[in-house]
Amino acid sequence: LTPIEFDLVRVLAQHRGRLVTHRQLLHEVWGPEYGQETHYLRVHVAHIRAKLEADPSRPEYLITEPGVGYRLRDTFE
Repeated sequence: LTPIEFDLVRVLAQHRGRLVTHRQLLHEVWGPEYGQETHYLRVHVAHIRAKLEADPSRPEYLITEPGVGYRLRDTFE
């Protein structure tokens, strides 16, 4: 993972099982001056899924909550 991808996974893992909003992810990874740049998240989440998910088009672990944020599943089978 790149440093940005790692930071995104780190933040999601700290809140695993819970929704993390776009704004919260942007603030924690890029800094407080970021809050509306959701396209950054879409690009990096797609890269993370390509590296970690068996089928990135049908994610099992990194779940999108449309219009709100992302959630990392808290249980893995």
